[in-house]
Amino acid sequence: MNIVSLKNVNKIYQTGEVSFQALKNINLEVKIGDFLAIIGASGSGKSTMMNIIGLLDHPTSGSYILDMQDTSHLSQDNLAALRNKKIGFIFQSFNLLPRTAALEQVALPLIYAGVPKLERANRAREILEQVDLGEKLNSNPNQLSGGQQQRVAIARSLINNPQIILADEPTGNLDTKSGMEIMKIFNNLHSEGKTIIMITHEENIAQHAKRRIRIKDGEITG
Repeated sequence: MNIVSLKNVNKIYQTGEVSFQALKNINLEVKIGDFLAIIGASGSGKSTMMNIIGLLDHPTSGSYILDMQDTSHLSQDNLAALRNKKIGFIFQSFNLLPRTAALEQVALPLIYAGVPKLERANRAREILEQVDLGEKLNSNPNQLSGGQQQRVAIARSLINNPQIILADEPTGNLDTKSGMEIMKIFNNLHSEGKTIIMITHEENIAQHAKRRIRIKDGEITG
């Protein structure tokens, strides 16, 4: 069954009298449990596609069905609620709070979900242990390597048990060894049934995915 379905999606940005079409008639289906890599160079449109899939932006035309729900006419509040429930985000720049310990970073989304403090801590500790950071619970980002920071970000993305992991250049700021460690975690998550959509420009990283598509000048080319 499809969890993501983009149909004839176009995205046009307008700045004054100048318009730029970032996406052109995109059609894409992602099944539950898939591991998809979207490959493209800078400016190809891959980040725009990620923002639309992640409900951070909306198409100019076309439709986006997420888990059988048409997102076209949802309010901003409903989009935010759907995003928080269905999607876990992982970014190239980690997006961690600078003076906040790993345990608190990971537990943060549970505060917004109204989960009691003790349960938040227990769940965050359990997920950090899953990504081999059980000994770094009280470490701030500046006390962690790049690979460890990305593992904190992965743990945070998993805390609400989302159906989709959406990763934007997850190894882009990492050395080769740390990048391979992150991809091992992704492979394990995929084997556990998680749906993963990964944006990358690195061919060796894309090879870890079960399925790959390429985007160029706003169009899927293969």
